[in-house]
Amino acid sequence: MMLPSLIAEFEHEVVGTRKLLQSIPEKDIAYKPSPVSWTMGQLAQHIATIYYWYVGVFGKDVYDMAADSLERGEPSDIEATLQLFEQNVEKARAAMKSATEESLPQPWTMKVGDRTVLGPMPRAVVVRSFLFSHIYHHRGEMVVYLRATGNRPPGLYGPTYEDSKVS
Repeated sequence: MMLPSLIAEFEHEVVGTRKLLQSIPEKDIAYKPSPVSWTMGQLAQHIATIYYWYVGVFGKDVYDMAADSLERGEPSDIEATLQLFEQNVEKARAAMKSATEESLPQPWTMKVGDRTVLGPMPRAVVVRSFLFSHIYHHRGEMVVYLRATGNRPPGLYGPTYEDSKVS
């Protein structure tokens, strides 16, 4: 039974993502480490948006991102991004709870219009890679952004380096 394990991981990791997004200071929301990077606000909004994609992964066999839309606030508004995150977590949770074990090995594809950008591949692989690992990757980036701006990131898997230096 894979679905209960996926749901448990989702619920556990949402807590860390929430802590990370809540730690973003408004004063540094425009920070970007390079000309080709997103701002801290854009990265935060992207993390919050990934949770919306659970609806397309669990609700459709072919998800066309061009045919879908999501209202988002300005990336410079961290409070709007936190609200987006909470709304999308609820949608993601509902999508996961409506899924069946039998749906996990079924092929899933993402398109943008006529162009296939992901898949077809088993839905379970999409959940682990495109959703879970994708979020973890961007959370790691956000930790680097926070440290680069002199901010202290929250511990996601126990104490941080900064926590170990507190005397």
